[in-house]
Amino acid sequence: MAKRPYLLIAAGGTGGHMFPAQALAEAMVAKGWRVRLSTDTRGARYAGGFPAQVERIVVSSGTFARGGVAARILVPFQIVGGVLSALVRCAWDRPSVVVGFGGYPSIPALTAAWMLRVPRMIHEQNGVLGRVNQIFARRVAHVACGTWPTKLPSGVQGQPVGNPVRQAVLDRASAPYMPPGDYPMSVLVIGGSQGARVLSDVVPAALAALPAALKSFLRIAHQARDEDHARVVAAYDAAGLKAEVAAFFTDIPRRLAEAQLVISRAGASSVADISVIGRPAILIPFAAATGDHQTANAHGLGEAGAAVLCAENGLDVARLSREIEAILSAPERAEHMAAAAHAQGRPDATIRLAAMVEALAGPKT
Repeated sequence: MAKRPYLLIAAGGTGGHMFPAQALAEAMVAKGWRVRLSTDTRGARYAGGFPAQVERIVVSSGTFARGGVAARILVPFQIVGGVLSALVRCAWDRPSVVVGFGGYPSIPALTAAWMLRVPRMIHEQNGVLGRVNQIFARRVAHVACGTWPTKLPSGVQGQPVGNPVRQAVLDRASAPYMPPGDYPMSVLVIGGSQGARVLSDVVPAALAALPAALKSFLRIAHQARDEDHARVVAAYDAAGLKAEVAAFFTDIPRRLAEAQLVISRAGASSVADISVIGRPAILIPFAAATGDHQTANAHGLGEAGAAVLCAENGLDVARLSREIEAILSAPERAEHMAAAAHAQGRPDATIRLAAMVEALAGPKT
């Protein structure tokens, strides 16, 4: 019996990296591949939705983006330890292909693949390459791009494939949009896998400032950090708004499908999910994102008339409240925005990425 092809997926510990990695894992498992996920302890928290057949490997890694001086001094040693472990593992059980999705935890597997000359590629979700993908862009066979155009290093060619979305999102891709009206309307507020403080600062007050007649129909689901939870709940209670507040929603696809309006950061996975399901959005790109990549992510929806872009710098309650009211009080505009978002979606992104993996593995698979 022929040995099953083996895919090693390496991804950092945020939803932005893990959700497209999960989508690829689902597709390759369905094709009969053996799949492993290499991530760190932080990433393992977001791996619950991966197929049960996918083995999780927790690697030693670190990041220079968080922690004090002592923690940052340890980062190179953590990465070297992870690389050595990955080298041993890959030499013993050689992958057919290694795919990196960015983030420091992807360094060990990609480095081992480069040293052992294992076929390898990376997928960049954002319109600007992350730090780790910049390092490996010239050391892989392909750079698959989720947002197009993507700013790439000189001499590197990217292949636009779109951002893979999880099967749970694809299952909702044909859900019809119900435009705003005189009935309970859902507003979904999401700020990436870690929530967003600026959304907790501004959104409750902006919704509270809406006309009373409009507020009476609202049902809000707001993703907020644990440290912001109490004050966000208090703000909604004080305004008499019905709101569910949580640090992380596990059923985002369902909530997106039911929403009349989404207020969100412009992370690549969020933009992809909003596009594939097709919902009107107000996007607030993270001002401190590397290379302002969230603004690049949001550009397509903004140009298509599917989303209103609000820069974080200078964002105020009055402006956001006006934008919310302008959408929720105009059913035809909201319906047009939903259709425009859906037209921007790339539901075939996973299929395209899976085909690249199979081609890179070669005819032996």
